[in-house]
Amino acid sequence: MSEGKLTIICGHYGSGKTNLAINLAVNAAREGKKVTLADMDIVNLYFTSSEYSGFLKDNGIRVISPTFAVTNMDVPALPASMGSLFDSDGDVIIDAGGDDAGATALGRYSEMIRRREYEMLYVVNMYRPLTAVADDAVRTLRAIEDACGLKATAVVNNSHLKEFTTASTITDSLAYANEVSSKAGIPLLFTTVPRTTLKELPTEEYFNPIDVYVRTIWERTSDESDDQR
Repeated sequence: MSEGKLTIICGHYGSGKTNLAINLAVNAAREGKKVTLADMDIVNLYFTSSEYSGFLKDNGIRVISPTFAVTNMDVPALPASMGSLFDSDGDVIIDAGGDDAGATALGRYSEMIRRREYEMLYVVNMYRPLTAVADDAVRTLRAIEDACGLKATAVVNNSHLKEFTTASTITDSLAYANEVSSKAGIPLLFTTVPRTTLKELPTEEYFNPIDVYVRTIWERTSDESDDQR
């Protein structure tokens, strides 16, 4: 059995890591790859991959969710099936919980993860209050790494202001992202750009277009909310 690619997405709460995880999963599935998206966030019950399980399954993506995710029952816990991730012959994307508290659950599987090649992408958003300064973003990363027992391999700049994102929102964040990368000692892999904004920017290899799947409840229509569950 050949192992697929294992990608872990981590970051501060509200950095946009879940939207990135969904984009990576959908893009891989559309390339004809077998994909599993695992939601390991058992701390924050909002804006998780599990909320979009219907949409993901419609795109041919296997979803592993915490027990009781997207319900009002107790505190969610990781199911036994989570361990099957590391025997998968397809691509695996793990949406880790935010900050060090959320990343603690990932640490349960750190030994299995280290046995195979993986990448762990640290998602940053300059416009989030607790990571607006590069030094603070690096401190958050170190806390995440300590909590899960794994090392990040690259930074992804996902700086945005939701529906108020403009071309300058993106370009104004580039120096910050490079500073985080330099101080963390890991490469800046790419900068995400909403597809609607991409046409306003010069063509650059490090700009990675994404679709905005994750929205607040008030940003969704009732049809969207029903379809994504």
